[in-house]
This record gives sequence, C-alpha cells and structure tokens, in this order.
Amino acid sequence: MVASAQSHDMLQIAAAAADAKGGEDLVALDVSEPLPLVDIFLLVTGRSERNVAAIADEIEDKLLEAGHKRLRREGRQESRWVLIDFGDLVVHVFHEEERVYYGLERLWKDCPLVPVELPAPAAAED
Repeated sequence: MVASAQSHDMLQIAAAAADAKGGEDLVALDVSEPLPLVDIFLLVTGRSERNVAAIADEIEDKLLEAGHKRLRREGRQESRWVLIDFGDLVVHVFHEEERVYYGLERLWKDCPLVPVELPAPAAAED
C-alpha cells in the first residue's frame, strides 16, 4: 500500500503548523505497508515542554479547521511526547530528549520517507 493523497494533504497542513510554532527536524514516514490503518507518521521535535505543547496544539487546530477528525490525543499534560491520531496521519511531537531516547526513526527505518514541503519563509522588508 501507499499513503493516500488525503494523507499527504494532512501531512502538509500538519508540517506547516509545526513549522509555524518552531517545530524542528520534521520527518515523515510512510507506514502504510506495516500498519494498514495508518498511512503516515510525522515526527517533530520541540525544544521545551511549552514548545511541544504549542506545536501539538497548532497542528491539532489546523487539521480540525481543515475538517479532519481527531481520533485521540495522548501526552498533552506532560508535553514530553504528544501523540495526535488523525486516522491516516499520526503525529508524534517530541521533546528533544524523548526523540533521541525512543528513536522511532530507527524502529521504522524500513519505511520510506515522505517529502515534507514547508512554506517558504516570508521575505524580509527593507
């Protein structure tokens, strides 16, 4: 199986939202082959618990605004690893230390990467 067009659209919305709140090291993995109920994992790093929470909230808000339904959210209270499940797209927002410790990229290394397109930065005015 291959990730659907809707999953790719959701990914771009989530990536833009993460980037807008300072999310770093965005990696998207096509997990549709080993996980038939999920197409894409998006991994994002935040620099602090407050940053992780802000990134997760922004991603959730933007996907909800686009009409996507959240199935579940976990970890928001601690904001060390927030998981947001939108069905075809599952977003993992990690604090830097948890990202290294859990190493999801290593666990899913056989899954193909999905390109993440971030909006171009606004040109500075002179």
